[in-house]
Amino acid sequence: MARLSLFFLAGFLAVICFHQPLLGLLHSYEVVPFAPFNRAPTWPLGLPAWLSAAFWGGLWGTLMLALLGWRSDQPQPWLKALLFGGIALTTVALALVFPLKGLGFDLRQLPGRFFIGFLLNGAWGLGTPVFARSLLR
Repeated sequence: MARLSLFFLAGFLAVICFHQPLLGLLHSYEVVPFAPFNRAPTWPLGLPAWLSAAFWGGLWGTLMLALLGWRSDQPQPWLKALLFGGIALTTVALALVFPLKGLGFDLRQLPGRFFIGFLLNGAWGLGTPVFARSLLR
């Protein structure tokens, strides 16, 4: 149980230290219209958007590291983590989360949204094992 808690913490911290800073960089260059660390309340609990994203990052981090069979004494699965974050999380966001939030699924915007999602979620995917390695030593 402690191991899964540390996996959760690694994914949570990866959102704060990898995903959100990259979002800030993309926002500063006007690639995306939304700023990082958004404090707007989210449905249904009214948590700030960045905290909700970090919570979900923790859940996804737990799942990813468990599926990869992650252990700190083995070579790190950097490429697998990058691809899991970039592909799996982005696909779930575009196919499920965006429509649930009323953002729609416009096929003309799909390549651009997928690319930006791949960058952001891939950064999270790389950051999660960084924190897991540090936390599980």
